Amino acid sequence: MLNKLLLPNKFKLLGWCILIPTTIVGLILSFTNFDTFPIKAKTFAIFNDEFFGKSQSFGFIETNITNTIVGALFIVGAIFVGFSKEKREDEFIAKLRLSSLLWAVWVNYFLLFLSFLFVYGTAFLTIMLYNMFTVLIIFIIRFNYILYKNSKTVSDEK
Repeated sequence: MLNKLLLPNKFKLLGWCILIPTTIVGLILSFTNFDTFPIKAKTFAIFNDEFFGKSQSFGFIETNITNTIVGALFIVGAIFVGFSKEKREDEFIAKLRLSSLLWAVWVNYFLLFLSFLFVYGTAFLTIMLYNMFTVLIIFIIRFNYILYKNSKTVSDEK
């Protein structure tokens, strides 16, 4: 099957090398003070609205960019892992990839729906932060789990 939207297989290893460390650092940052590893920089912002400061559009601001770097690297790593071709990309893998993506979207929005009903205040903002990443995480976990389970079944039958 020819799918031009998938990355070459070599991106998968690079993706894991980016995804695993950024997941660890991201979890550390989310369970500790956000200034655990401060990287201050002057950066361009399309819009900046501070709680007790002024709003600014299209300008440079001085800020801690640690969360920006970790979040961007996490997304890049997860996309590399999730959307790289397998060594043997066939119709079964394509069908599995599609069903895993559909399953991940359903689970993600079910969890989001529950959050809307039962979580309030700043905890809801935290859940929304995690929600940005859960579709990719659920997709990667399910796709690789089913692929692993299928490879075990096939090797047991031989």
